Amino acid sequence: MNTYGRFPLELVRGRGVWVWDKQGRRYLDAVAGIAVCTLGHSSRVMRKALERQLRKLQHVSNLYRIPEQEQLAGWIRDNSCAESVFFCNSGAEANEAAIKLARKHGHQVRGIDTSHERGPLILTAHASFHGRTLAAVTATGQPKYHQGFEPMVQGFRYFPYNDISAFEALLHRCEAAGPRVAAVLLEPLQGEGGVNPGDVAFFQRVRDLCDQYKILLIFDEVQVGVGRTGRLWGYQKLGVEPDAFTLAKGLGGGFPIGALCVKASADQLKPGEHASTFGGNPMACRAGLTVASELQRRNLPAHAEQMGALLQNLLLELVERHPQLVKGVRGWGLLQGLVLQAGGPKAIDVVKAAMDQGLLLVPAGTDVVRFVPPLTIQPRHLRLAVKRLEKALLACPSPTPSAS
Repeated sequence: MNTYGRFPLELVRGRGVWVWDKQGRRYLDAVAGIAVCTLGHSSRVMRKALERQLRKLQHVSNLYRIPEQEQLAGWIRDNSCAESVFFCNSGAEANEAAIKLARKHGHQVRGIDTSHERGPLILTAHASFHGRTLAAVTATGQPKYHQGFEPMVQGFRYFPYNDISAFEALLHRCEAAGPRVAAVLLEPLQGEGGVNPGDVAFFQRVRDLCDQYKILLIFDEVQVGVGRTGRLWGYQKLGVEPDAFTLAKGLGGGFPIGALCVKASADQLKPGEHASTFGGNPMACRAGLTVASELQRRNLPAHAEQMGALLQNLLLELVERHPQLVKGVRGWGLLQGLVLQAGGPKAIDVVKAAMDQGLLLVPAGTDVVRFVPPLTIQPRHLRLAVKRLEKALLACPSPTPSAS
């Protein structure tokens, strides 16, 4: 189906931070499947682990115990604030599970009326992105993703990200006539919405208010989790623990897997209330266990923090050299966004020009170019990436002077 606006590029193989097209041209990959290929392409340890698993067992139903699933859930439990995990296949599915969990919590714990007018609400942020399924895209605070799919799922309200006053005002309006808000769903850093890091004071205040009202605080860590920010989990950058958080992307290192991770106090789902045929199958969980093992063995979160600091400095130097084209840098670890000047080239134009220079990047909105390379990337790769980006910026059409 015609659901993708694809670039005219056919990639046929990859190794580490490099990929090759059909014609044999090599590209430095700072996209990594959009924050997916944690260990890079065609990782030796991943290849061996999945080959061994395929010879053993590839899929069984969740009607039975799955040792690999239990091991991966145990690793998440031992290394996070969560105490139990539901596995699925993608970030959207993980967020759908979180939305169901929020509604169940709203009914069971907060006693929210289930009538149409008084049903439970979930509060999310403007410029957020939570997935493409119907409830997840409704949770997404960007109207452009809603267009053509109305009516949207009821039960969502939006507020400006990092705005304490606006959040408090919305919460008080929603709660004025009695319990109404089941959960607050937030990204610790907004990726698709423009690489907007969360504000510590804002998140701490939201945590306090959720505790006060017994509202679930759920973090969407689909893009920021699994070491990308320089910490194992994005919430660790904020000093705030959620009641539940979702994972996908980097958890499988290129193999599809998603997860909803919850504290015991938020664990409301019972047998028969949610399920997945493929979720948590042995192959997916072996991929996740391999990523987990390599994260710890190679201390990749710390490496991501160091490489992120280097990348940010290199990009800031680019801003100093070309202030007419770029105006700033923001992000955490190896999730960095280069903010373009208004009136200059758009992010999509820079991405296309970078491709001509042998560099793969991804837009984050219209004015931000996003770097989400494999966590294994090295300083020489980052320096080369920024050199190629500079050439791409200079190759873009010059800004058109505005009429006086």
